[in-house]
Amino acid sequence: MGSMVNTVSQLGLMSSAMRWDSVGGVRIRTNWMRAYGYSSAGVKRKFGFLRDSRKRIAASCFEGNKEGNSVPNKLELEPLWNDEYGTQTVQDYVEIAKEMILRPDGGPPRWFCPIECGCPLKDSPVLLYLPGIDGLGLGLILHHKALGRAFEVRCMHIPVNDRTPIEGLVSFVENAVRLENKSSGRKPIYIVGDSFGGCIALSAAARIPTIDLVVILINPATSYNRSKLQYLPPLLEAVPDQVQTFMPYLYGLTSGNPFKMAVVNTTGSSPTLIMEQVFSKLTAILPHLSDLADIISMDFYVWKLKLLKAAAAKANSHLHAVKAEVLIMASGRDYMFPSGEEAGRLVNSLQNCKMRYFKDNGHALLMEDGFSLLTIIKGSGTYRRKNKLDIVSDFLPPSLSEFKICFDKNLGFFHFAVSPVTYSTLHDGSIVRGLSGVPHQGPVLLVGYHMFFGLEISSLVEAFLKEKNIVVRGMTHPEMFTENFRSMYDEFSAFDLFRVFGAIPVSGSNLFKLFSSNEHVLLYPGGVREALHRKDEHYKLFWPQRPEFVRMAIRFGVTIVPFGVVGADDLMGICLDYDEQMKIPSLREKIRLQNLKTKKLMNRTVLEGEEISKQDFYVPGFYLKKPGRFYFLFGKPIETRGFMESWKDEELAMTLYLKIKSAVEQNMSYLLEKRKQDPYRDIFARAAYRAISNSSSDIPSFEP
Repeated sequence: MGSMVNTVSQLGLMSSAMRWDSVGGVRIRTNWMRAYGYSSAGVKRKFGFLRDSRKRIAASCFEGNKEGNSVPNKLELEPLWNDEYGTQTVQDYVEIAKEMILRPDGGPPRWFCPIECGCPLKDSPVLLYLPGIDGLGLGLILHHKALGRAFEVRCMHIPVNDRTPIEGLVSFVENAVRLENKSSGRKPIYIVGDSFGGCIALSAAARIPTIDLVVILINPATSYNRSKLQYLPPLLEAVPDQVQTFMPYLYGLTSGNPFKMAVVNTTGSSPTLIMEQVFSKLTAILPHLSDLADIISMDFYVWKLKLLKAAAAKANSHLHAVKAEVLIMASGRDYMFPSGEEAGRLVNSLQNCKMRYFKDNGHALLMEDGFSLLTIIKGSGTYRRKNKLDIVSDFLPPSLSEFKICFDKNLGFFHFAVSPVTYSTLHDGSIVRGLSGVPHQGPVLLVGYHMFFGLEISSLVEAFLKEKNIVVRGMTHPEMFTENFRSMYDEFSAFDLFRVFGAIPVSGSNLFKLFSSNEHVLLYPGGVREALHRKDEHYKLFWPQRPEFVRMAIRFGVTIVPFGVVGADDLMGICLDYDEQMKIPSLREKIRLQNLKTKKLMNRTVLEGEEISKQDFYVPGFYLKKPGRFYFLFGKPIETRGFMESWKDEELAMTLYLKIKSAVEQNMSYLLEKRKQDPYRDIFARAAYRAISNSSSDIPSFEP
């Protein structure tokens, strides 16, 4: 068995070397013996499979495009690229699963490469998917197309009649990782372990501590001894004639939340239309799930339960040896395992581990709505192409589905409430609505005022993506990228979305990299002090005296665009600011303890005595007002290309610095005055306009 497993593992590696060598959009031929007994042409088109054989390598049969032209791997993704999340659904999973179960081909475990993953970006790492208790390897079906752009995806398949023990499965994965490591150079290898597959992933990782691994666990089954499943084997042995009675119960535990599955890829302009789609999908999904429970044999479940118990015991006994970077994704409504509790235990047991918690999801997390695996990987800072994360070159721009989820679903009501409006200044000094005055070609540095709580950031990022298809790389306080402001059971949050939409820790080296890459960069010189200002400090700048960012901008010939933004004072007021909280002993101690563990910025130490050095994090007491409106004005671009050779000239840098600061203040003064002329500044006026006009049209504002 060991030699056969090793042979199949080598086949997977050899296919990897050939698949991505010179031909883009390749397709594995399926004209040899049926890999999984598929009969329908539709199912055949979905996957290309590797067939184990001693004397021939089926994976060597590839075909390119019909014209025979070589299509190189794309070097980068465009902003708002279509990740096609949800174009495949649970119904596709059920259709293929039925074929695999009803027409098993026997043989040992093997790897297959889903054809719909397509051709990944250049230098993409390998991702090995280890399936749950079903062993089919289809758990990523909703995510194949998105993951296929960022990874070379391999899925592990364990045929339904295969009885390879846990030791053989772990060796199978270990051998595959070792072989991939020999050919991947400095790239990490990703292992996604789903439920049962999580146990295999941990056991394999413990055996190869020197290989650069990123292990992603989805509701890992390491908590088997505390789960409901542990009571089934004794019952099945005691009453073997009643085994069939337990099948629907067991499959119900493993199949997750059908409602969440049905919500995937639902669209509609009204709640009624959305619910109609959901119930239509539910009526289609539920009978198929029931059919799967009926066609799975009793022997299969009895064997899998024994295998699961052994896998959990093996993984738990080797946790101390796991050196890999680990990300755990746990569901709050997992009725198969106590996944939330188990994730907390693993975080405390593993050396380099973090988690994300999904309180409303069930066991089959990868099949449910509101969960994009690639988005979580990106947002948690786990995606990299080499042995060390490069926060600039490893960045993948947000996809269209990520944009819709963030700005239409999560922030839709907020953006309706503040109805942001943007203005920009052309080279002749005239002010126009929109962003046409902001240069499209980078490098560009946007420098402006940080409103209360940084409420303007999402509106600014959305505007640039919508109107100019540009990702604004926001320079953000490093503390936003730590776990200090998260509890262990925090969900995927705004801090993760910062990463997804381009935020990067503020530092001179990162600014250097962004300018070198001709990016559009967002910088707030006032930082936390400006965003968490005190009472009666609205629209007051707290900038440092040293113009360091200007000198670097001159060095790269960056176009600097100063901007002002107003509107937070129309949304909320401050009732308990920093100075007042520091007079209350309990709050003062809380602020002190919180800021002891925060990352310190350079200006907090070398600029002692300046107001900007007072950048303690705290939560102001505030109250909400009837929402007004956010207004942005991007000033006339300031070109520095002609001064590149004088980047060390301190007098020049200071002159430009004062010019930028003055422009920001003038922009805010202009907006504060002009917003009085906006007939739609009041939210009720905007709501009335929306009711009688096209909901997608821009709401009018003042004439510049």
